[in-house]
Amino acid sequence: MSLAILSLAIRHEHDVVAARQRARQIARLLDFDVQDQTRIATAVSEIARNAFTYAGGGKVDFLVEGRTSPQLFVIRIADRGPGIADLESILDGQYRSTTGMGLGIAGARRLMDQFSIESSAQGTAVSLKKLFSRHAVIVTAARLARLASELARRQPENPLEEIQQQNQELISTLEELRARQDDLVRLNAELEDTNRGVVALYAELDEKADHLRRADELKSRFLSNMSHEFRTPLNAIRALTEVLMRRVDGPLTPEQEVEVGYIQKATDQLSELVEDLLDLAKVEAGKISVRPTEFDVPTLFSSLRGMLRPLLVNESVVLVFDNPAGLPPLTTDEGKVSQILRNLLSNALKFTERGEVRVSARLTSTGDAVVFSVADTGIGIAPDDQERIFQEFGQVDNPIQRSVRGTGLGLPLSRKLATLLGGMLTVESEPGAGSTFFATIPITYVEPEPAVSAADWESDPLRVPVLVVEDSPEEMLVYEKFLKGSGFQVVRALTTRQARHALAQMRPAAIVLDILLRGEDAWTLLAEIKRDPATSDIPVLVVSTVDDQAKGLALGADAYALKPVERRWLLDRLQVLTGRQPVRRVLVIDDDEISRYIVRGLLDDMPCLITEARGGEDGLRRARDDRPDAIVLDLVMPDLSGFEVLERLRAETATRDVPVVVVTSKVLDDAERRRLEGLGAAIVSKAADRDAAAAQLRSVLVGAGLVTP
Repeated sequence: MSLAILSLAIRHEHDVVAARQRARQIARLLDFDVQDQTRIATAVSEIARNAFTYAGGGKVDFLVEGRTSPQLFVIRIADRGPGIADLESILDGQYRSTTGMGLGIAGARRLMDQFSIESSAQGTAVSLKKLFSRHAVIVTAARLARLASELARRQPENPLEEIQQQNQELISTLEELRARQDDLVRLNAELEDTNRGVVALYAELDEKADHLRRADELKSRFLSNMSHEFRTPLNAIRALTEVLMRRVDGPLTPEQEVEVGYIQKATDQLSELVEDLLDLAKVEAGKISVRPTEFDVPTLFSSLRGMLRPLLVNESVVLVFDNPAGLPPLTTDEGKVSQILRNLLSNALKFTERGEVRVSARLTSTGDAVVFSVADTGIGIAPDDQERIFQEFGQVDNPIQRSVRGTGLGLPLSRKLATLLGGMLTVESEPGAGSTFFATIPITYVEPEPAVSAADWESDPLRVPVLVVEDSPEEMLVYEKFLKGSGFQVVRALTTRQARHALAQMRPAAIVLDILLRGEDAWTLLAEIKRDPATSDIPVLVVSTVDDQAKGLALGADAYALKPVERRWLLDRLQVLTGRQPVRRVLVIDDDEISRYIVRGLLDDMPCLITEARGGEDGLRRARDDRPDAIVLDLVMPDLSGFEVLERLRAETATRDVPVVVVTSKVLDDAERRRLEGLGAAIVSKAADRDAAAAQLRSVLVGAGLVTP
């Protein structure tokens, strides 16, 4: 959808100045920053001047394209001149002119996000495009009316004022360049002084990093192994103390009961330490897995309330759970969120002598995460100690701390678990006034984003790569199924960052682009691809739920479709835009090796991947497993005849519609010929000369839509 802002005729030289002024005014009203205003005004001025100088005049149209954010500012400048004879060399940067022709085009092209030009003997049309900021207000018909009114009120300035404005812009640019130059000189001097030391330190740092890496691996391995080794004797001690406390082997004296109680308590503390050590070792080794499930906060709070009731031994402390109303369900690892909150609540209850421990939850301002808070009225933590408590075995010296000693691992483990879930754990505290711990957990767990590398996909020489930029695993699976056996190979990218990384490493034949990707939009990526000379000729197919085809095509998309996309549309567009004919899989079923060799020769000049079967049974098995696009079948074979193979192929759903070409030396009578034709098989005689047989095969494959004529 295009919204027209203003049209301006270029008949006289001062109209070129007016076009520049209007471009700056409109850019300002559309909330472009000062630098973009200057870029837009300069680009319009250059192209308008070309229209006046070489075509005697023209017309400038200012429009806004798109219904969704970010919209696109479009300036179209058209003339009815003789056209540009050397357009290709100008766009390639190879044209040299004594009159300056082509410099304006090259300059304007660099200043805008998108630039397109069409020129013929009937005239030249140039489109200049600039994406709005993502935070810009959408231009509606009502806002457009206000813009038009404002433009009508602001008459163009006279040429002298425009020259003053350009001089101010030039002075500002020169001052900025001079400041940057001074900074560069200073930085170069500093770099020269530090480079020598940096180079000398690299070797030492690499060596230390290697030592630290090995030490960290050894620590994690030691903690994991020792934790497992400690578990067996601890479990035995706990079981024996349980037997003694139940008096299975006779009564205990009061003194013995106290002693066994101390043993049981010490064993529980040591077990807690072992479990925490084991969890820490798993997290640091990257061996702990996240199992996302959907759950709601009220249910989580209810289970925590029941689990923590035994810890409420101090009647002077009240445990309060605020009502978490209005929170959406979370899709993350409920067990790990519960473990984080249990650790925080356990600490709060231990270090609060009187008052309350309050648990609450709220949405973040962005609405994509929940902040769990555990507030207590306990001893508080000094500012200098607030980071130390998150270090392993880090504990604060305090009389209460000495009486309720813990492992010193609960908070470090909780912070690591919060980070693992994509969140964070922080604290606000004052000595004597209590502490509040905040665990921020994303509503939806997102697996850490791997960088796409050329090594992450295996290039198939028989298939051409297609970069699919899509964050939905389900949609990505659909694309892989759609393109299976088509001659196109899917290269995955979940985000725009991955897409840029992939494009830096390989060149796909085409790009399939979704617009909405994990909270970011891909309009900017589309503009970058079409602006960069290295990627501008790669076809881009936008497939999205965003219904804004006009903006997509204006930014350079070669095709646009709304989800769900149809397989036939996708394959047709890929084949047309890439000019690539997909490789077809052809299964040759013949017991004679020489005959199979001859058939391979007949298919030499066709884009086919040929597999062979040495008999009827082998052919049926391969047809089921490989799902070929076509089958070449002999009639006379020792185990099964070609007639039997063909009937069984037609009887099975998976192979019912596969085109079959019977290549045989058998002389067929009318009944056999009618039988084969009834089963949908084409017939080629082995007795025919090579060219005729190859032509017949190609004709059958063309008729089946497998290869182009």
